[in-house]
Amino acid sequence: QEVGDGTTSVVLVAAELLKKANELIKGGIHATNIIQGYRAAMKECVKFVPHALGVKTKTLDEQVLVNIAKTSLSSKFIGTDAEFARLVVEAIKSVRVTGFDGKDKYPVGQVNVLKSHGKGLTESRLIKNGYAIALGRAAQGMPTRVENARIALLDFDLRKARMGLGVKIQITDPAELEKVRQNEMDITKVRIEKILSKGVNVILTSGGLDDFSMKYLIDRKVMGVRRVPKKDMKRIAKATGAKPLLTLTATDQWDEEGIDDSAIGKADLVHEERVGDNDFVFITNNGDSQYQGKSSTLLLRGASDFVLDEAERSVHDALCATSRALESGSVVGGGGCVEASVSLHLEEFATSHRGREQMAILAFAEASMTIPKTLALNAALPDVPALVAELRVAHTRGNATAGLDLSKGEVTDAVSQGILEPMVSKLKSIKFATEAAITILRIDDLVKVAPEQPPQDPRMG
Repeated sequence: QEVGDGTTSVVLVAAELLKKANELIKGGIHATNIIQGYRAAMKECVKFVPHALGVKTKTLDEQVLVNIAKTSLSSKFIGTDAEFARLVVEAIKSVRVTGFDGKDKYPVGQVNVLKSHGKGLTESRLIKNGYAIALGRAAQGMPTRVENARIALLDFDLRKARMGLGVKIQITDPAELEKVRQNEMDITKVRIEKILSKGVNVILTSGGLDDFSMKYLIDRKVMGVRRVPKKDMKRIAKATGAKPLLTLTATDQWDEEGIDDSAIGKADLVHEERVGDNDFVFITNNGDSQYQGKSSTLLLRGASDFVLDEAERSVHDALCATSRALESGSVVGGGGCVEASVSLHLEEFATSHRGREQMAILAFAEASMTIPKTLALNAALPDVPALVAELRVAHTRGNATAGLDLSKGEVTDAVSQGILEPMVSKLKSIKFATEAAITILRIDDLVKVAPEQPPQDPRMG
């Protein structure tokens, strides 16, 4: 959740660290010595990588971000389509905000990823400077397109008012019954009129809209959308400048005449569009709009749920990788570049330690090489040991940016070829893998509880 990518690397390295630790324990080295050695190696890696391998993104061109997204997507289901990398970069850059500390932030949560059956992955598109929800209009008579939209976000129902529980009305004249019903409708009408009095022409509510409310909105040519998830309400509020309203009672957001202008969101265009078998409502702004919002939407297309779910996971990892690279400002070479360099450095670092911790540091160095080995194996390259050895030789000769080019099956300059990863992702992977291995090494005994047997039927003998 913190980095968003690199989970596979953590599992691989942690498993290899445990495998090496098991060999050391069988050789008579206590787990405490191994843990101390692993911690020393991890701390040295965290110091070494930024100093020796980090590359500031400010010194590189715009293509760097696309290459980072490509690297993240390369091992995924949609990795063969280069267009996805550009969509990811455009999406994450469109949600840039400046924090209280003056630093730029790229919140991945502001990029909405929607899925719709039909067509292929290549038909996926980005709604830049806009937000989409997988819902349609509440009624067919409502307008499908609203320009210069003024949006109200309501966190309550717009339904005909009803008396509370326990309230009884005694009526002696049948004509009075119709007056009560009319008063109930008038209360709802007044509530809607308060909202529309400020020029609101789009209403999004997390609650329901009954037939009476919808008829009134249709007569006033107002678009209404009901049952909007609260997660989407919060994101739309950020994108349009609206304030979700909980009630129409007297609060700071309401004056005597109705809704306050500061609670109304604004957008250049709100329209409904049918994509595949589903209706979507799009809230968009032009690039030079005065209502410029900090949100974007990736609409994924695909033939099945499996394809769409896998594409969503892949895009999320790429968004996280690109966001972390932008926020940290540093990248490193991919393709096993960092692991090979770290392995050689730790072998040299181990000589500065005496005692049994030295063997644990050397084991850590060997475990680091599992990443380039696995990359080469998964690429079905013919001679994996020779290729990994060639990578180590390149780093021994001082080429700190050497990495594996799996498409060509050779060692190349990872940075110049655009094989890049966020530095923070690598550092966190090393930390998390080490901590996971150490946590398991601390376990002394394992007690296995036998599964509870189901009671036997006495009639079965």
